[in-house]
Amino acid sequence: MQSIPKLDLSHFTHGSSFEKSNFVAELGNAYEQIGFVAIRNHGIPSETLKLLYQEVANFFALPEEEKMKYDDSQGGGQRGYTGFGKEHAKNRNTGDLKEFWHFGQYEDLEDHPYPSNKTVTELPLFNSSGEAVFRALENTGIQILRAIALHLKLDENYFDERASKGNSILRAIHYPPITEDPKDAIRAGEHEDINLITLLVGASADGLEVLNKNNEWIGVTEVEDHIVVNVGDMLQRLTNDQLKSTTHRVVNPPKDQWGKPRYSIPFFLHPRPNVPLNCLPQCISEDNPKKYEDCTAMEFLLERLREIGLIK
Repeated sequence: MQSIPKLDLSHFTHGSSFEKSNFVAELGNAYEQIGFVAIRNHGIPSETLKLLYQEVANFFALPEEEKMKYDDSQGGGQRGYTGFGKEHAKNRNTGDLKEFWHFGQYEDLEDHPYPSNKTVTELPLFNSSGEAVFRALENTGIQILRAIALHLKLDENYFDERASKGNSILRAIHYPPITEDPKDAIRAGEHEDINLITLLVGASADGLEVLNKNNEWIGVTEVEDHIVVNVGDMLQRLTNDQLKSTTHRVVNPPKDQWGKPRYSIPFFLHPRPNVPLNCLPQCISEDNPKKYEDCTAMEFLLERLREIGLIK
């Protein structure tokens, strides 16, 4: 594939039985081939997204000492602010050229309270706009997981209880202007996502690239009014590699555009912490033997957070 497929979510949520089954087939094929799709009619109001992007830009423009009031390095960066260069891609030691903020789950589980979100007192609309987008993307993500469940020959609502109120994260990222030769550092080193699926709502500049099966980097472009949705490692593990968690990166812009910042807001949809990630029986066969040890979502998450430098 030389570009990621584009699909219309309304065909699944409000379409005819033919449109719905066709969406499931196209989504499943894309996730088996390249692991990425662009989705239109995703149900996230454009004004809601526009407000959050403005508030995110306002937050990252605050003085460093004000942003550091919301630092959460002691908590592994689960909530609040993580400073520039703190995170690196797996198997890289060079820090990424970014700083970010985490909004987390707003609904506690009976047996698992989540960390509290941090409130930015300087910006009255920052937290409410983040919560609105978090809840909207969680709902959209559940719809996409229903289509994935049907592709895997599971009950359509298989993921509902496993992923609703999950340990999900909405990450607001700022890639500042590049002011000197970054050498081998890039805005986000090549990596795979940890979670079930990632939903990316817009970005203020190009730079996202996906590695296809021919080992070629494909730029993700011309996806205005779409969200980009990709498979994460948890879903690849659950499906015993049937669905692909594809390597991707955010490259630096051409030198004449180094002075421009980039903002990006991905939603990492995680299951509930105690959900098993054991390979599904229907994804195991003589030709595709089981590749992964049994573990829970939380066990896998902690392992990966150590690998990318957010916890010790």
